[in-house]
Amino acid sequence: QVQLVESGGGLVQPGGSLRLSCAASGSIFTDYIMGWFRQAPGKQRELVATITTGGSTNYADSVKGRFTISRDNAKNTVYLQMNSLKPEDAAIYYCNAHLWSASSRLGNYWGQGTQVTVSS
Repeated sequence: QVQLVESGGGLVQPGGSLRLSCAASGSIFTDYIMGWFRQAPGKQRELVATITTGGSTNYADSVKGRFTISRDNAKNTVYLQMNSLKPEDAAIYYCNAHLWSASSRLGNYWGQGTQVTVSS
């Protein structure tokens, strides 16, 4: 089946930048809606950004102007560029994907999560 593997998390200073990657492998898929979610201790998991096969994007109000979601279809990889990071951005970030092959829905998948810590 399909596996999602995140990378790029780590420790960064306030105001710094970090780029997260989510690489998909396994079954061939042709269409997707992919998103980044995050969950901080004691808080609900929230949607950060989404991107579709056609490149349409959406962002949470809290990250607009600071985060950018993008993809490299040749590498089956989605990125989240995070700039001007704030302590409140600290969370575990999860990659999520709804995948299709032709008209068949393959399923809904989650990555394992990657920790982002924003601290001086």
